[in-house]
Amino acid sequence: MFKTIANLRIGERAFIEKLCLENIPLELLEMGCLPGKEVQLIQKAPLDCPLYIRVNGSHLAIRRETAEKITVVK
Repeated sequence: MFKTIANLRIGERAFIEKLCLENIPLELLEMGCLPGKEVQLIQKAPLDCPLYIRVNGSHLAIRRETAEKITVVK
């Protein structure tokens, strides 16, 4: 099983390995959510959606279904 942003624990950091461009909102790509960038899970909202992450110096809120499509490595 691949590790995704959705699988990270709060405070855990990883690097974005790959993402499916058809399934990722353009806004995330424009904010630096790209392969090779470090991502950290900051907080999960109730029911695990949305997830709050830090990437490229910005705090972002993303849907769980989007986070499940972004593969990361430690």
